Amino acid sequence: MSDSLFPDIQKYDEFLSALKSRIRSAQLRAAIAVNKELVLLYWHIGREILTRQAEAGWGGKVIERLAKDLKREFPDIKGFSRTNLLYMRAFAEAYPDEEFVHQLGGQIPWKHNCVLMDRVKDPEQRVWYIRQTIENGWSRAILEMQIESNLYQRQGGAVTNFEKTLPKPQSDLAQALVKDPYNFDFLSLNKAAQERDLERGLVGHIRDFLLELGSGFSFVGSQYPIVVEGQEFRIDLLFYNFKLRCFVVIDLKMVEFQPEFSGKMNFYVSAVDAILKHPDDQKTIGIILCKSKKRMVAELALQGMTQPISVSTHRIGGDAVPPQLQEIISSVEQLEIELESHRPIEVDSADENE
Repeated sequence: MSDSLFPDIQKYDEFLSALKSRIRSAQLRAAIAVNKELVLLYWHIGREILTRQAEAGWGGKVIERLAKDLKREFPDIKGFSRTNLLYMRAFAEAYPDEEFVHQLGGQIPWKHNCVLMDRVKDPEQRVWYIRQTIENGWSRAILEMQIESNLYQRQGGAVTNFEKTLPKPQSDLAQALVKDPYNFDFLSLNKAAQERDLERGLVGHIRDFLLELGSGFSFVGSQYPIVVEGQEFRIDLLFYNFKLRCFVVIDLKMVEFQPEFSGKMNFYVSAVDAILKHPDDQKTIGIILCKSKKRMVAELALQGMTQPISVSTHRIGGDAVPPQLQEIISSVEQLEIELESHRPIEVDSADENE
């Protein structure tokens, strides 16, 4: 399809007039539901552009003219740049079902949707990130960080014995909660760092750590003392998860997983259940965080354990971010979707603030 193709002026004027009417109508309804109406409006504009390009053979240059005409008609409204119109077209193409916009896409800000269109190509992963954004209230910056850290791939990937030690649906919820690896990119530790150095670093960056742990975690304490028959034992990190309604014990290791680690964690979890657990709480969960692990060794080590335990790994500093992700452009406003081939294109200088 050539960009030189342009609709006759009468059809274009009819199209522009219809869009103006829809925009004015949406402006009135937006006072009630600002974001959802805005995203739905953008979806409709994108769908109309797609329809006319498919049925009437309109070329890509119509986007440029449409942007100028809409900005002239609505000078006080941002969002009608050529760049954003291309996003609208891509959004409607990615989600052809309007019901999706009502149920999911319209529940998150428009710029969040733009980030997902740029960064996540798999439809299933996009839906997952949308649901997580809604559930956790992620800002755009946090959403970008979670995508760059491959959260979708890391979620639920730890070695656990939850299926055998927890009832359903608790076992499924707990499995979805744990990750592998955990990304501690916010820490800078040298190669000689010990477990206590890692613990201090995590406690010192507790907000970042809680974000990485996921939704529902509340910090109880570090080196938390548990006294059993007069003997004191100290838990590296103790949390409570309000979604699972249980305590979560974390044991930190700066070495590869060893089978004996599971026995120690089994004791810690049992002790917390016996001493701290309220009758209304669910069973305590243990997470062993190691520098590395051999999957079969971890699976065999957990087979004889009676308490729910997970074995995961952690990555510290620059090692947590895959090299291919380091080249991603930092600002989504500078990214644009190319109309025909979907390649990124440069944003016009007049569009930079929209």
